[in-house]
Amino acid sequence: MNRSLTVLTERHLRSLVGIGSDEFDAVAGVYPLISDGSAVMPPIMRVDVVDNNGEIDIKSAYLPGYPGIAVKVSAGFFDNPSRGLPSLGGFMMVLDSETGVPTAGLFDNGYLTDLRTGLAGAVAAQHLARPDSSTVAVVGAGVQARYQLRALSLVLTFDRVLVWARRPQQANELVEDLEGELDCSFVVVTDLDALAVADVIVTTTPATSGILELGHIGPGTHITAVGSDAEHKRELGEGVVTGADLVAVDSVAQSVRLGESRSAVAEGLDPGSLVELGEIVAGTHPGRGADSDITVCDLTGTGAQDTAIAGLAVERAVAQQVGDVIVT
Repeated sequence: MNRSLTVLTERHLRSLVGIGSDEFDAVAGVYPLISDGSAVMPPIMRVDVVDNNGEIDIKSAYLPGYPGIAVKVSAGFFDNPSRGLPSLGGFMMVLDSETGVPTAGLFDNGYLTDLRTGLAGAVAAQHLARPDSSTVAVVGAGVQARYQLRALSLVLTFDRVLVWARRPQQANELVEDLEGELDCSFVVVTDLDALAVADVIVTTTPATSGILELGHIGPGTHITAVGSDAEHKRELGEGVVTGADLVAVDSVAQSVRLGESRSAVAEGLDPGSLVELGEIVAGTHPGRGADSDITVCDLTGTGAQDTAIAGLAVERAVAQQVGDVIVT
């Protein structure tokens, strides 16, 4: 019996999915499945490539009712920009959830990961930031900072963006890329103290020690941290998580192992105080309590998000007859 496999490249995938409402809904929809236990999501497998400042992560999840299961191989090699290469790459395989037969190969070079991570930040901000938030700050000015800002524009009406990066030139390049795309003003800051006026702060770096400190954060701020997805990474300084009024995570089990919550637990945070984002999305937890609250969302990235965004891309590819079909 002949079977078909749809092969999609980054070029195909960029034409199929992007920063949009359907993509946002696809990513938001997985969080309640994680928090209520419906998602079958094994621990992340990671291969460290110490000699080349790299790592390879393997993520997957089965979501009941979804036609496909994505298995993602994600590579992060952080010296690549000096070689003229992106720091993130990889591909996904999609298997039929009824038979296990491979149905698609998505050679996205990390695009889908960038996309779903940006959208996840928007989901967090929609449910945890103050609705009147008007000043957004990004710590780090790489590819992910751009996706976070684009996605935030789906859920917040902000008129100012503060950009901090270790290399000011990188911050200036982000501004050049986005100032004509987003309807807001941009300010490059060299002192993290300047972020105290921000309503929303998103950290997007591969840092291994805290960058954003408690003194950099004002009352009522929401912080989304997306950079810590391994035991050796950390973006938030001591006291940021433990001092927050509410700490949300994409997955408690994963965040206390790999995320900012890992360091916070070591500093005395009760893991039982962590709230999964899915509880807030589903309405079983109220989320932010007061305008003056400081909230943190610790996003480590989940296989459930990969299954959701890959499934949407494959669905559209089949409907639009995009990609190369191989008969196996």
